[in-house]
Order: sequence, then structure tokens, then C-alpha cells
Amino acid sequence: MNIQSSKLLIVIVLSAVVVMNGCSLPGLKGPSNNTIMVGTMNTSESQIMGHVVRLMIEHHTDLHVGMINNLGSSIVSHKAMMNKEIDISGVRYTGTDVAGSLGMEPIKDPKEAMKVVQEGFTNRFDQTWFDSYGFANSYAFTVTKKLADEKNIKTVSDLKKFAPNLRLGVDNSWIKRKGDGYEGFIKDYGFEFGHLYPMQIGLVYKAVNSGEMDVVLAYTTDGRVKSYELVVLEDDKRFFPPYDASPVIRNDVLEKHPELNAILQKLVGKFSTKNMQVLNYEADGKMKEPSLVAKEFLEENHYFD
Repeated sequence: MNIQSSKLLIVIVLSAVVVMNGCSLPGLKGPSNNTIMVGTMNTSESQIMGHVVRLMIEHHTDLHVGMINNLGSSIVSHKAMMNKEIDISGVRYTGTDVAGSLGMEPIKDPKEAMKVVQEGFTNRFDQTWFDSYGFANSYAFTVTKKLADEKNIKTVSDLKKFAPNLRLGVDNSWIKRKGDGYEGFIKDYGFEFGHLYPMQIGLVYKAVNSGEMDVVLAYTTDGRVKSYELVVLEDDKRFFPPYDASPVIRNDVLEKHPELNAILQKLVGKFSTKNMQVLNYEADGKMKEPSLVAKEFLEENHYFD
């Protein structure tokens, strides 16, 4: 494996600073009794959903809501929850936390994965993991339509014979993930790529569209998959586990403010992969602020009526 990441050194270093600082980011303090702190990660999707939660709480209660954005990963977000520096994680994903926070082997069945995280977070962390928002944001290997047509690539396995000469762009955090990361991929699919480029997830789409990368690991709910007309390859060995998205809240916060349960329940099952692609594209493609994207969605769907 030849990891060539010098061109992206600045991006990687900045990411590392966030991860190393973890929940000791300057100014990150625990919330006051009348303030609910919502934490989000560094993707538009996470921040959109965090603002959805914030706006719903502000509309339906007299509580003040603060935001802590750009927590570097689910691990950092989890530590912030455990340290009581945030009260709610705007969005967490089953597959990520099964392997990460719970330290278990990947679970491929969506219902079983949801059951495991809900029970695990209650019993081990004293937190409530709500049912899914209604969408799953899975990893997917994607290529341009031109490459897919030229080489007749439809599945991930179809990449095997071309892999030694292919440049793969992936999310920084995926490289060392346990279970569903690169090592697990090599084990399950039986091949590795000739050139591996770790980068911020937001850079992979332009990289493959411009020809700098041949293959990228994308998010299925990212609107740029559709706007760049990328071809999502079938995960024919079912390597990736389900990544159903849900909000998570600390139980001590829920006990102090039981009204938050009904508010978060209003969001369960109300989103889909399709409308998340649209919302993400509003932020990533049209460069709207995630807070505005969230507000417009809630207004258009009459959540404030």
C-alpha cells in the first residue's frame, strides 16, 4: 500500500488537532442547568441534524440551546457526552458506535444493530439512543460514470483486477477504524488499492470528479453523489454494516427535562436517504449554512405550526 498524502498535509494536521484535543477544546465547558448543549461532528449532515434538534427544542420549550460543532469524530462526540460537556449528540450512527464506543464486531443486520446500541448505551453509558431518524448514511465506493462504463465496473469486487493501478480517496477516520475500516476491507474483499489518499470526507467528491482520484469512499446521503453523477458500486460482499442515524441524549438530562423525549420522538422516522441528499446538497453544493438548511426544512414541513 502506497499512502500518498503530502498534498493534503494541512487538512490532515488540522483534523489531527481536533482529534488530539478531543473534548478539551478551548471554551468547551459543561452546560448550565437551563442550557442544553447539542454536539455535532464536522459533516454538513451532522450539523444540519444538530440544528434541527436545536430549533425543535427552542420552539417547544423555554430552554436555551447551545451548539458545539466540528467535534472531530464519533469518538470525540462520545467523550464529550461522557464528560457531560454536551447533552445531546445531534446524530450518531449504529455501525460506527457498535464497533467504536461499544468495541464490538460489526453487526450486519440493521434491527439487531439498533437493538445492540440502544441496550448498550443504556446499560453502559446511561444514555438513550432513539430510534432512527429514518435514514442510514452508509459508506459506498464510488467512481465516475466514465470509468464505470469503460471498465464495466458495477460491484466493489469488479475493482479487484484494476486495484493495483487505482488511486483511492477515503475519509481520514476510515483508515484505522476497527471492523469496518481498511484492514477489514482488505480481509473481506481480498485486495488493496495501489495508492491510498486519506483526506477530509468533503474533498473526495471533487477529487474523483476532477480525475485526481479513480475511486472514492463516499457517503450515500451526500448530495454530491447525485450532482456529480457518480456511480455507487454494489457492496457485493456486504462488508459495510448499517449506519442508521439517530439522536442520543444523556439520561440525567432527560430526567431533568422529560419534555425533550417527546420533542426528539417527533423526528423519528421523518427523514429519508433521498431528502437527506437534498438537504446535504443545499449545504455542500449551494453553500447554505446548515442552520438555514435545518430551519427551512422544518418550516416547509410545518414543524413550527
